[in-house]
This record gives sequence, structure tokens and C-alpha cells, in this order.
Amino acid sequence: MDPRTSAQDVMRCALCETTVVQMHCDTCLVNLCKACVGEHTISDESKKHEIVTSSLRKSTPLYPGCNFHVKEQCEMYCNQCDIPVCVTCIASDKHLDHDVLKILRVLDERKEKITRKQMELKETICPTYMAIASDVQNRISQLEKNYGYLSTAMIEHGDTLHREISKLETKLHAEVHEMKNKQLKTLQKHLDEVTSTISDIKNEISFIETFVDSNDTTKLLDINSIPNIGKYKNLPPKILPSLPKFTPGKILGEETSKLFGVLAPSSLTLDKHGYSMKTTQKSPEAGSSPPVKQLLDEPETLSTRDTGYENLLNVACRSDEEIWTSGTDNTMKLYSINQGSLLKSITTKSGNKLYDLAVTNNEDLVYTDHMNNSVNIVKNEGIEEIIKTQKWGPYSVCITCSFDLLVIMYNIREKQSTVVRYSGSTKKQTIQFDDQGKPLYSTGFYYRHITENRNLDICVSDNKAGAVVVVNQAGKLRFKYTGRTPGLKIEPFNPRGITTDSQSHILTADDNNQCVHVIDQDGHFVRYINLGLREPMGLCIDSNDYLFVAQYRNGKVKKIKYLL
Repeated sequence: MDPRTSAQDVMRCALCETTVVQMHCDTCLVNLCKACVGEHTISDESKKHEIVTSSLRKSTPLYPGCNFHVKEQCEMYCNQCDIPVCVTCIASDKHLDHDVLKILRVLDERKEKITRKQMELKETICPTYMAIASDVQNRISQLEKNYGYLSTAMIEHGDTLHREISKLETKLHAEVHEMKNKQLKTLQKHLDEVTSTISDIKNEISFIETFVDSNDTTKLLDINSIPNIGKYKNLPPKILPSLPKFTPGKILGEETSKLFGVLAPSSLTLDKHGYSMKTTQKSPEAGSSPPVKQLLDEPETLSTRDTGYENLLNVACRSDEEIWTSGTDNTMKLYSINQGSLLKSITTKSGNKLYDLAVTNNEDLVYTDHMNNSVNIVKNEGIEEIIKTQKWGPYSVCITCSFDLLVIMYNIREKQSTVVRYSGSTKKQTIQFDDQGKPLYSTGFYYRHITENRNLDICVSDNKAGAVVVVNQAGKLRFKYTGRTPGLKIEPFNPRGITTDSQSHILTADDNNQCVHVIDQDGHFVRYINLGLREPMGLCIDSNDYLFVAQYRNGKVKKIKYLL
């Protein structure tokens, strides 16, 4: 067996091609034996060859080369400039006071994000698409079967019509036959009578011939001997038979179709709500369910970060490491959770103050500009207007599990509030009234925030109404939670920000009572979270079920653990 071509042979050195591999160059990604290591390292002295044992291959990180300093490797990463940097870059004034991290840490974070997306693709998205493919295949099979049933039904109906037509044809044939026989019988009788008369006439002719030829004068002188032919001069009546007239029914295309039956046109309907991700539906059919987490006996504060806002309103998780924040001005700030450092600051496109913000599954920022009647998205440092309305001002916004936008709108002139679902910039659904035609949401310039629960319920914290209003995916009212007074305070329930966790708990901030209410998916009170909160406003929860609370008065964000 040739050791260089055998699929069953062990790996051989890339240089000598005979000795079993013992070492590995992580720089060139080449397998080597110990004897060939020296030859390999001197073959290209421009590189720094990292030689490791075969078992540790690919363990040495390959740092990118610096674009500004030749032969320098970038072992650090500048968050502000969003580029790898080398030691010389760091020593220069170009990155002074910038947030510089080890590139391996950045890579670990990137790998973690990529791994999470890979897991989502593998465990959620791919199985969902496979289920969709199976569903479509079943529909194809069922469609073939149903069209077969339809064809069979038409053939059977045609056969029935053929039998009815054959019966009618046989009946008409019998009637024609009966008419023919009746007329033939009458004509035959008439013929027999005429034939009999002809026979009598011929006998008269023969008698006269005999009589005339006779020499018997006595007979000839007898007056009675003169034949009476007058009776033959009264000719019989002429019998004229008439044929029955057959008038075939007119066979026109449209009339024939109506006679046989009409085939209604088929259609293909696109139901955008027809499929959903398996892990987002809380139902027996769901592909997987989140692990059950118990409540901590006592919630605990993990960290507190100052955002620099005098009046902080909103917080939204960009990832498990970063949060977006906004206050009562026109700026949005991105912070690192662990380091507490400011990573980015963006001003609204119009210069107006924003009302609310949310983060898409692609980690893009979405914000509402109710003074400009627009919803905007921040992509690659640019801002695009994705929704523009004429009469309705958008207030709160959230991203659904199906990547739709749910937006709370308010019409100043008509003094009406509504929730609108958008797919991109296309309106898909409007939720405004209950089954009795009464408004679901209050009116006026009051705080209202929105989120979607894991069971696809739409949850709105209605500040003026003093209630959390929850409707199902179709917009039907499920319940209203009007609060429960904590033991330390007796102020009215004043809901502000709202969010949900993996257990389908609904959490809403109550700034009157300086706490967060936790209720279950059916509206039953579960617990309070206070921990010395000062006017809690915006809420969000990351993928680990850590709660982030934006505190209005002191501009700080608290990270809280309340689930095991």
C-alpha cells in the first residue's frame, strides 16, 4: 500500500512525505516532523514561525498585520475606531483616551456572538425551515390528492349527465317509433282499402269485357246490365302524414358550462402569520421550550452604571455586553455593560428628541420621532426613515420574534391611541378597540410602552389608565393588570417601561412606588423588585434574563438578577 496515497495511512510530514507528523507550524498551517522543522523555518525568514506539537495545532493566534506599520502585528483592538491596532498605534496620539482592548477578548466576544447565532440557526431557524419544507411537501401531496378527487367528481358528474342524456335519447327514440308505427298503420289500412277497390274495379272491367263480347241480345237489352261505376268516381281522401319535428337544444359554451357545472377559480394566499419560530411559541407543538427558571428569594443588584443623563428614560439591550440608552434629549448612547464606558453617541436625524428605542435581531437601533411622525433605523452610522405617517405620531416601539415592528401611535386631532404592526414599512395589523367597540388604550400625551411576550401576547403599559393592557396576537383583549400596592408605599399604580423574560413573565416599572412589578402571562401578580430604585422608567432583559432598569432622576442603569 502506497503511504502517500492510502486513505488509511497516518498523516505524513509535508516536506519529506515519509515521517509521521509530530509538529505543526501554526503560522503556515503545515504538518512537519521534528527533522524538517529547521528546514521549514529557514525557508521563509520573513515570517515568525510558531512551531507547536501536533496535538496543539491551531492553538497559536494569528494576529492581523497592521495597515499603518509594516511587519507589526495587531494584538489590540480600538473600540472607538473599530479597527485592530498594534503597539506602535497605541503609543501614538491617534488612539489617545480611546477604549482599547486585547484583540483576543474582542475575538472571544465575536466568537460568542457568532456561536449564539450559529446555535440559533441550528436549533431554531433551521428546524423551523425544515418544518416549513415538510408542511409545503404535505400541502403538495394533499393538493395532488384533492385535485384527483376534483377530477373524479367531474368525471362522475359527466357520467351522470351522459346517463341522463341517454335516458332522454331512448325516450325520444321510443316516442318517434310509436308515432311512426301509428302513421304507418293508418297508411297501411288506407292502402289496403285502395287495393281492395282496385281489385273490384278490375273485376268490373273483366265483367264488362265479357259482357260486350257476348252476342246475347237479351242481356245487352237489359237495363240492369249497364254497370254502375259512379261509386268509383268518389275517390278516397288523401292521407298526408307529417313527421314530428326535432328541435335540438342550443349548445352554447356558457350555457353548457352552467348545465354541467361551474368551476370556481383556485387561488394561492400568502399568510405572513402562517409560520413562526418553534422556540417562540408556548404551545404543545413548540419545537423547544426555554428551561424553567425559579425566582430568587431576594433579587440582587449586579452592577450600577452612570449614563450621564440628567433624566434617563429608556434602556435597550444590544447584546449581553452592550446597552443603548436615551433620555429627554435627542441623543442615544451605547455603553459597555462590564466596563461602563461610552462606546458610541448618536443624534436623531431630525434633531428632535426621541421617545423610545429598540434593537433588532441584527443589533441595529430603531427609535421613534413622534414630532416628525417617523420611525427610524440606525445602520452603519447612517439613519434611515422606515415608517412615515401623516396623522399618527409614533411613541413606543418593540421588535417581535417574527421581526415585525409593533408601534404605539397617537392621533392628536382625533384623540385616539392604537397599536400598529409593521413588516418593514408595510402596515399589517391595527389594534385599537375591544369586542364591545371600546378603546383599548387611553388618549393624551402620557407614557405608553409596548413589548411582545414569548407566548406572542402584545403587552402595553398604559400610564394614564394605570394598567398593563394585554391582548393576544389577533388583538383580542386577554386581561388588564391594574397593580397591587406594595407594603412600603400606598401610591397609585403608575406603569412606565415594560419588558418580558424567558418565562413569559411581564415586568413593568412603577415609578410612584419605586419598584418593578412582576406578573405571569395570565396577569397574576408574582412579586416586586425594589432594591432602592429611584423613579424606575425604562426596562429591558438580556438573553440571560438579567434585568436592566433605567432610573429617571439619577441617570443610572441597574443590572439586576432575579431568576436562578
